[in-house]
Amino acid sequence: MKSAIALLKERGLRAKKRFGQNFLLDQGICERIAEAASTPSGGTTLEIGPGLGALTRPLMARAEKVVAIERDPELAAVLREELADELANGKLTLHEGDALEEDWLSAFDGAPKPHIVSGNLPYLITGRLIERAIELGARVDRAVFMVQAEVADRIVAKPGTDDYGALSVFVQAAFEPKKLLTVKGGAFHPRPDVDSTVVVLTPLVPVRAVEDDAFRALVKAAFGARRKTLRNAWKGLFDWTSEDLARNASAAGIDLDRRGETLSVDEYGRLAEAARAEPSR
Repeated sequence: MKSAIALLKERGLRAKKRFGQNFLLDQGICERIAEAASTPSGGTTLEIGPGLGALTRPLMARAEKVVAIERDPELAAVLREELADELANGKLTLHEGDALEEDWLSAFDGAPKPHIVSGNLPYLITGRLIERAIELGARVDRAVFMVQAEVADRIVAKPGTDDYGALSVFVQAAFEPKKLLTVKGGAFHPRPDVDSTVVVLTPLVPVRAVEDDAFRALVKAAFGARRKTLRNAWKGLFDWTSEDLARNASAAGIDLDRRGETLSVDEYGRLAEAARAEPSR
């Protein structure tokens, strides 16, 4: 396989900053990601942002089928030429479009299980892509993503730590996250200023908390005012009076003098249940 640098040079292309393109050069790392994003039974892998195919090839070596979504039409053209045989025999399906807008679940329609999502996520839209994965929840069997190292720290952070925030809560409500490996900037072209980390997200069945509007509102309000106590951060939320808030917090076992970063996912979930049971005024 030609390296990303060789392919770009051969075709007169450059990495596009507006797409957040950093191409993975280390084939050993690609193999490790593909191994994490596969099972002995094969199944189907949805790859977000295949770029020039560095990860796509080892994914195809393990999965029965790979469905890739590529936003950049120039890179899609390279993939169609370099992976023409795999496209022709159905091993690979390539969708040219924005992964933030594409229907991820449709990639798995009638496709062999397990269903796994993987990709080297562009730094600029990592958060929004992870939100898409959270929306799928247990409808996929695993998600394996390369993300900025500091994002990985937030994903796995525990309550009461500096890195614990809304992203931690939202991910951990639906998944059991773990770090797989750290990837230094020199493994990419162009070289980013930060390191990356591969994270594995395993769906929880049942989930720790139902991520509906009430849950999201509680989490966002708590972390939107990190320096405030929960009594002040949640003031007026759901049109609750101070007495409503105190009563529901007490039922959920939450001290309103605490701050949002000290609450577990389960505690947010318990108060969200109260919000669902008590309609807004």
